[in-house]
Amino acid sequence: MQVIIAEKPSVAKNIADALKIRTKKEGYFEGNGYIITWAFGHLLQLYDAKDYDEKLTRWSMENFPFVPSHFRYKVKSDPRNRDKEDLGAKKQLKIIYSLIKRNDVEAVISACDYDREGQIIGDTIIYNLKSQKKVYRLLLNEWTPEEVVKGLKNIKPNIEMKPLQDAGLSRQWADWLIGINLTSVATLKYQKGRGQALNIGRVLLPTLKIIYDRDKEIENFVPEDYYKLTAAFKTQDGQEYEGTYFEEGQEKFKSKEPLELIEKALANQSATIIDKKIERKKEFPPYLFNLSNLQGYITSKYKGWTSDKVLKVAQSLYEKKLITYPRTASIALEESLAGKAAKVLDVLKKGLPFEAEIKFQKTKRIFNNAKVESHSAIIPTYLVPKSLTKDEEIVYTAIKNRFIIQFMPIAEFEETKITTKANVSEIKGVFISKGRVQTIVGWKKLENIESKDTLLPAVALNEHVDIIKQKVSSHVTKPPKPHIEKTLLRVMETCGKGSGSGSEEGEEGEKMLASILSGYSIGTPATRAETIKKLKDIGYITMQNKNLICTELGRKLVETFPVKELFDLEFTGRLEKTLSDIEKQSFTKESFLNAISDFTSKAVEKIKSDQEVVISEVSKGKKRAEILGKCPLCGHGIIEGQKGFGCSNWKNGCKFVIWKNDKFLAALKKKPTKTMVKALLKNGSAVVKGLTSKKGNKFDARLRYVQNKDQPYFSWEMEFLK
Repeated sequence: MQVIIAEKPSVAKNIADALKIRTKKEGYFEGNGYIITWAFGHLLQLYDAKDYDEKLTRWSMENFPFVPSHFRYKVKSDPRNRDKEDLGAKKQLKIIYSLIKRNDVEAVISACDYDREGQIIGDTIIYNLKSQKKVYRLLLNEWTPEEVVKGLKNIKPNIEMKPLQDAGLSRQWADWLIGINLTSVATLKYQKGRGQALNIGRVLLPTLKIIYDRDKEIENFVPEDYYKLTAAFKTQDGQEYEGTYFEEGQEKFKSKEPLELIEKALANQSATIIDKKIERKKEFPPYLFNLSNLQGYITSKYKGWTSDKVLKVAQSLYEKKLITYPRTASIALEESLAGKAAKVLDVLKKGLPFEAEIKFQKTKRIFNNAKVESHSAIIPTYLVPKSLTKDEEIVYTAIKNRFIIQFMPIAEFEETKITTKANVSEIKGVFISKGRVQTIVGWKKLENIESKDTLLPAVALNEHVDIIKQKVSSHVTKPPKPHIEKTLLRVMETCGKGSGSGSEEGEEGEKMLASILSGYSIGTPATRAETIKKLKDIGYITMQNKNLICTELGRKLVETFPVKELFDLEFTGRLEKTLSDIEKQSFTKESFLNAISDFTSKAVEKIKSDQEVVISEVSKGKKRAEILGKCPLCGHGIIEGQKGFGCSNWKNGCKFVIWKNDKFLAALKKKPTKTMVKALLKNGSAVVKGLTSKKGNKFDARLRYVQNKDQPYFSWEMEFLK
């Protein structure tokens, strides 16, 4: 028997299905020589500081810096009460350990995600037991039955994954050291009042600084006036076209007067075509998606989407075996995947109106080992989805289409450039006119991209044309735009290198790719969405429409916090690159952690000796709970608590409560709100909009929370609105 440990129950089910195992017991599947069990992500977490030393229970400056002699793990905390163990995690760990200890079990296979995080999820569980049984690693990029069966025939000894484990542990331990020490001393130093922490993190602060810098650019921007001159021309056969005046390669002029003189001189004059160029140009489709590009594409195209939501939906599609591993930085596929990609393409192109135009070809642009970092780009699997929610449909369609267009004809257009010179000797410059006509639509058919053609008349070199209109126009320079999640992710992905134009193609695209492959970045594809979400949750940034803006608290932190290295993109990029180097065995875990410990100790001393200043002030006044209505059981006031809306008379035994994680509402993708609870208490019912059916369809309904006969418990009743 071999025990397989999957990262989540849904993945364990995929493995069981692939191996045709139907027997399910509490916490595992069993059959055909395998026991398949699962974690719920991290079942173990690092000790808190107070677990090492009781005196650290209370934060005090003299207790820091604190660097453990070795790092230890415990059952993860209950998310609702950090002082208690998560009972679900504890129970599942007990099941896993009992399975590994079975006499008929000869080996353990870690089947957690093939990345740093997945490696340490599996390793911390397995090695915490200190079992002497052999440990192997299942390395998969997708959970289709075919890949699971093939992967189990090619398992590797887990010892071969030590560089990946070292990188994962280095990241986890470094973030603990910096986070625990600097958050503690920063809160003690710069915060007035208690009740919350001033969060300091290795990835949080440089991300905050990117948004701060853009805000300051906009704030300090001084608009400047500039002027342009345009003219309209008429050919001998009556066709018209426009041109913009250029002098010494410049089309924008700071002074209006010289252009006005030229404008007057052009009146009733003619001009000559002195140059005409026609170029045929190719438009390649955008590269395959990595996670950051997928998040940027979806969040900029659809309202209400965040990068965190895109990752969650993509993860769901991955666990449903419909797409490959989503937490990737690569925008190309390994060359060995050509056969698999051809099979997927055959399945997906069937029935499309331009099926005949979709032809598989193995090109370096799509299949290139040199452009793959750990995992290939995200593509669909050969399994066709039977039913998807609306959110899953959006993300799956984007990935599917991005894959298919790689194998469609390259789009082509014809660009015409006409240079016209006025027949007036004192005018030095020329007028440039540009036209564009799409000649081959190609891959744009699938993306429904409409080309904006600009037609120019057919003119000959040295042909004379009449100047029929001329105009000087006034313009003002515009400030840079605030960051949105798409642009922020691009800067995080490359540490600002090669991300100036935002282009995915050409020279800029190659620079960006080189930067990603070098390992320089802020965070990883898996953590960037979580970082942006945390910055919002802790109040360092806020969202205005899609724009990300620094809050007053965020600004104060950037301007006051003395450890400036943590705001520096280059410093953070080097740390992330070092983790990548550990994975590649060109740097050691020990050297990295020694450097981090040294940095942390110096940073703590710098904060301690810094000026006395308040960055954050926490109000001491305890807010009086708002009464939302009368309790239907005892008549006392209903108030909002951390976990639900309950009766203020609960100490005397009243059990009325509407839980915030109510299962009925959760199945409808809703959480109870104050407004809903007030309406239920006042009117006996509430109209709730935007409920979601099992098929993902949105609908509105009237809900009632009704007491069951002869019992104090309540149940939901739903009435569809006509």
